[in-house]
Amino acid sequence: MAARSTMARRPAWGRIAPAIAILLVAALTLVLVALGFSQRHNGLSTGSPAIGASVKPATAIPTVEPLILDASNPDEARHLNAEIPFSTAPNPAARPFHYAGDTVTLARATDCLAAAMLYEAGDDAAGERAVGQVVLNRLRHPAFPKTVCGVVFQGQERDTGCQFTFTCDGAMARRPNPAAWDRARGLARAMLAGDVYKPVGYSTHYHTDWVMPYWSKSLDKVVAVDTHLFFRWMGWWGTPAAFLRSLAVLAEPAIIKLAALSPAHKDDAVEFALDGAGPALTGDEFPPLTIGPEQIGRRIGPGKLTAVESGGNGFVMMLDKGGDPARYAEAAARICAGRAQCRLLAWTNPRETPQAFPVTEQSLNSMSFSYIRMKDTGLERTLFNCDEFPSAPRIQCMTRRIPIAPTPRLLADEHADRDQSGLPATARPAADAQAGLLQPDRIETIKLRARRDPPAPAVSQ
Repeated sequence: MAARSTMARRPAWGRIAPAIAILLVAALTLVLVALGFSQRHNGLSTGSPAIGASVKPATAIPTVEPLILDASNPDEARHLNAEIPFSTAPNPAARPFHYAGDTVTLARATDCLAAAMLYEAGDDAAGERAVGQVVLNRLRHPAFPKTVCGVVFQGQERDTGCQFTFTCDGAMARRPNPAAWDRARGLARAMLAGDVYKPVGYSTHYHTDWVMPYWSKSLDKVVAVDTHLFFRWMGWWGTPAAFLRSLAVLAEPAIIKLAALSPAHKDDAVEFALDGAGPALTGDEFPPLTIGPEQIGRRIGPGKLTAVESGGNGFVMMLDKGGDPARYAEAAARICAGRAQCRLLAWTNPRETPQAFPVTEQSLNSMSFSYIRMKDTGLERTLFNCDEFPSAPRIQCMTRRIPIAPTPRLLADEHADRDQSGLPATARPAADAQAGLLQPDRIETIKLRARRDPPAPAVSQ
């Protein structure tokens, strides 16, 4: 009976075994697929960024080079751009940005953003919002300035190579249509209040399809909006974790180039001393600018004067935070032009900025920028606090100042201070005597003797 029972069950197992095997294979396949998806999602199996990563890598902040475009062969550029594939990695939308600032600061930020949107994309809502999103992405990224106007007008002092070409190629000489300007300002206000243009994600770069920048192949190509192609940095620096969640902008710089278009940027005091100034070091036929104590509190170039050294050759300024470091250097050189000796010390933190000379050692530790010029020796030195401006050339980094601790006192010194009657002339502090450091009976005296000229050589007859 037992044997028959066993034989009777075998056919049933034979029918079930294949089904179980199929289920096991299917389960294993699902596990492998899930594992592969997890790796792709975290950027482990490909070069795509780890979207969910939150740990900052050891790699340095990317360097932002001047934007130089070659538009000499549009057809070839379109062909080369088409050969660059779009990234297949996730493209999450940027977090909404809510600008917090006083009335003047917000007005300046709005008009700087609107100018970038309109001059770069024309009177097209989608294109303008795409450009505006790149500006806000840059604002949140550690590689760029920390004001809207600082981002938009970064490199404006160059003839070519500025970050947004309209700021240095003469395009602003064309006044926009008033209706188009109002529309752009409305879109800018919305984006500063949380509006997000999702298609470009966390893109920080873009260009038209008829030019070919050198960096096109080194960034992830994310999306095309009309004729513009948008890119983000590869690796961790292109992921959401690399961008600040929140940012407090304390002040926006006044941009002279926008003064004719924006009342918020029309400041009669801005650059009052720089008009008509000659070049630095060379061309000293120009008289030095008259900058005295009466100008304290007024704006000069990219900052506000807070102190003038006696004699008028030293200046302290509070610079606009988030401005272009190259503009700081340019303003300093122009302020010092024509002076035999000149130094400019500058800070971006209002609480740290000295209000008078001499400047204390403690204040020097927090200095953001300095410029010194000595005409007689041809010395001209520009230095940056590279913790604050990591993109500055290493040769222009300030030396980190290390406070010197006070020299410890000997126990014998402490005893002598407490002894109001003083020590006898022949007494020796016990601590010094034990160490054999003080031996009054063996004092070596060094006497200086008058110099004796060697005898004159005999003159042969």
